[in-house]
Amino acid sequence: MPNNILAIFKIYPEDDKVDLEDLKNRLREALPKGNVHIHRIIEEEIAFGIKALKVFVVMPPFFEGGTQPLEEAFSKVKGVSQVDVELVQTLPG
Repeated sequence: MPNNILAIFKIYPEDDKVDLEDLKNRLREALPKGNVHIHRIIEEEIAFGIKALKVFVVMPPFFEGGTQPLEEAFSKVKGVSQVDVELVQTLPG
């Protein structure tokens, strides 16, 4: 059986006034139901006090649509300006 996949998304907030803790909760709620879960979310300094969120998502190897459904779900979250996929890789068995 193939191993799970790790996808890392970089989420940019609309501005520096967005409450990142609230944004983290909204991202967790926006995750499609099923065998997909957020492993962790970390804050990353960008510049001038602005931070982005790195969202580490573990998903099954055969997730319909790949990362696209997750990108779409995250980009619809209030307070999100942009969603980038930074990495997609197979987790070690």
